[in-house]
Amino acid sequence: MSNPILGRVEKDAQSGYAGFRDSSAAPQQGYQTGYGQAPQGYQQPGHPQGYGQQGYGQQGYGQPQPGFGQPGPVGGFGGDGGGGRSLTLDDVLMRTGALFGVLLVVAAGAWTASAISPALGGLALLVGLVATLGMGIFLAFRRKPVGVVLAVVYAAFEGLFVGAISQSYGAAFDPPGTPIFESIVVQAVLATLCVFGAMLLLYSTGIIKVTQKFRAIVGMMTLGYFVFALINLGYALFFGGAPFGIGGSGLLGIGISLFATGLAAVNLAIDFDNISLAIRTQAPVNYGWTLALGLVITVVWLYLELLRLLARLRSD
Repeated sequence: MSNPILGRVEKDAQSGYAGFRDSSAAPQQGYQTGYGQAPQGYQQPGHPQGYGQQGYGQQGYGQPQPGFGQPGPVGGFGGDGGGGRSLTLDDVLMRTGALFGVLLVVAAGAWTASAISPALGGLALLVGLVATLGMGIFLAFRRKPVGVVLAVVYAAFEGLFVGAISQSYGAAFDPPGTPIFESIVVQAVLATLCVFGAMLLLYSTGIIKVTQKFRAIVGMMTLGYFVFALINLGYALFFGGAPFGIGGSGLLGIGISLFATGLAAVNLAIDFDNISLAIRTQAPVNYGWTLALGLVITVVWLYLELLRLLARLRSD
């Protein structure tokens, strides 16, 4: 599962859409300014370079965010987007939290249903998978920003898939009486949080710099992996490659999972950068749903890849 909103923000910041001012002067390279730092100017097409030294926890909600919401260059998103206020970091955080809330509630329901009836769990998994794939392709070609309804519906279907598949992994790899911190699902969640924190640190300190070249390379690799994942899914379903598909639980399979996990992790840096660019170029507040959904999709993708990696490592 890859992120269909990967390059949306950069394109919109450069070309604009309905209600935005001319964007010919959009930023031109990876920004070196992080979250919580003063702006330092724009270079080649790219985005602000990090969530900064202060991180989320240092600024209270409703307080000005240094480095965000500052007057951007003429161009980019063009200020208020046609009369509304500009996007802030709080807007993105609240929308991200709301989408994760929807996802977790639906995932809990799907987990419970799967535990009660494996057939019902299989149906939930199939519906969630088909719906997220279909909506992901739709979002990849959609030119307009994502609205609240579309974002919530996507999060709900993703929760349906995540809950069902997580329960199936737990049933397969956690014998009765398994301590909670030895559970494959709990370990995958903790690993996801650790990778997220590590990427945020690397991005905020400028160790990882999101430039136009970085975006192009990651974008091509992500597209290539998406095609491979579809082929692998077909192989697993129709050619006896279950449960892991190509590579199985051998060294090749573990290598594939490590590559996919790393790819999902570097996509997080682009998500951070997308948020930074949108705020710095004064995107309209309704753009927050696009950014929030993009971040949720990447985090879920990372979790699923870590879950598969742990399952492969536990397999004989």
